[in-house]
Amino acid sequence: MKRRQFLTTSIAALTALSAANRAGAYVKSAPRKRVGLIGCGWYGKCDLWRLNQVEPIDIVSLCDVDAKTLREAAEMAAARQESGKTPRTYADYRDMLKEKDLDIVLIATPDHWHALCAIAAVEAGADLYLQKPISADVIEGEAILAAARKHARVVQVGTQRRSTPHLIEARDKIVKSGMLGKIGLVEICCYYHMRVRGQSPPIAPPEYLDWNAWTGPAPMRPYHDRIHPRSWRSYKEYGNGIVGDMCIHMFDMTRWMLDLGWPSRVSSSGGIFVDKDSVANIPDTQTATFEFPENDLNVVWQHRTWGSEPDPEYPWGATIYGEKGTLKLSVHKYDFIPRGQGEKLHADVVYELEEYPEDKTEEGLEKHVAPAIRLHMKDLLEAIATRGRPVADVEQGHISTASCILANMSLELGRTLSYDPATRTIVGDEEATRLLRRPYRQPWIHPEV
Repeated sequence: MKRRQFLTTSIAALTALSAANRAGAYVKSAPRKRVGLIGCGWYGKCDLWRLNQVEPIDIVSLCDVDAKTLREAAEMAAARQESGKTPRTYADYRDMLKEKDLDIVLIATPDHWHALCAIAAVEAGADLYLQKPISADVIEGEAILAAARKHARVVQVGTQRRSTPHLIEARDKIVKSGMLGKIGLVEICCYYHMRVRGQSPPIAPPEYLDWNAWTGPAPMRPYHDRIHPRSWRSYKEYGNGIVGDMCIHMFDMTRWMLDLGWPSRVSSSGGIFVDKDSVANIPDTQTATFEFPENDLNVVWQHRTWGSEPDPEYPWGATIYGEKGTLKLSVHKYDFIPRGQGEKLHADVVYELEEYPEDKTEEGLEKHVAPAIRLHMKDLLEAIATRGRPVADVEQGHISTASCILANMSLELGRTLSYDPATRTIVGDEEATRLLRRPYRQPWIHPEV
């Protein structure tokens, strides 16, 4: 066996053991966990089916304001769970949660709904799997964190890079061992063309969609077919654009790998520079810098939703620059390139298609991500059993979410921002502090800490 192959195989085996020790030691629940899902679209179902794969559960309740999506999810749940029962269905999450009979609630709504649903769920006594970013503004995130701690609930955030086997391997065997030496810069990026293009005239919402309820606390705007489903991230009213969707994954992964906390300063620039003929209102070009002076380190983000990527092998990923070498990371693989003499290391994503053959035919499933979601769910179940903190605890999810929101605020205001989580203010900047809390459309009320 060649040395590179031997090293890669050995590291993979050790990492698999480490991951199993971290998240595979839980004992399956008896009785089964009673589970509800709020937001039954693409990723909500992906998360729910992965949880059901690692531990048989009772899927009790489903909620969505899209009646068609809700009906389809209920039919799929009946077919997938061992009982064969069809879950109860709800159009209003408050009606679902007032039953107070759920052990775990999964939340996969658009971002502008996360805070109200998450806080109501923990108040109803449920532990959570909350999709990233946890909030659409910073104070929402603070309120979710406060509610989770007050009610002693476990909250796992869907930043599953922390549970991705080959990334765990890279952290443990390359970063933690010191193979990179002193690290002074991390570049994170996304060059996917994922911002909606062209114009789309307003039309009446489909009869199965409650547009008023879908809009919720966000500003009301005319419906068109480039918003729902899955295209809402192209609008500032509902989320935080590419930064809130893609940067948070790589930024959170970097923080986890390098043990970073809050950035001291966040700055950003960009705008709609190329694709001006689009109904989308988020930047098509953006750079953000997250400063960690105590670590002598900057993390720099860049995205473009046009043109070509600098490295076709890593169109969405992170590059960690150390004095002894460079580490490239993505959801598909990693590559370690030593400076000077030394052996290059490479590992690919782990697929589990033989262990979970249903992954092969599941519509819309990111097959390369499924193992990470399963490990993330195992980690959640272990934290629930021990009442400990999961690997992507809500506080870590809040730091990564808020940092990305601050980047968008910096771009809007044209200046660098320094957030103080103790006072929940932007230091020396009253105007920016006011923007930490977005206006809510009546009758919805913004959560307080």
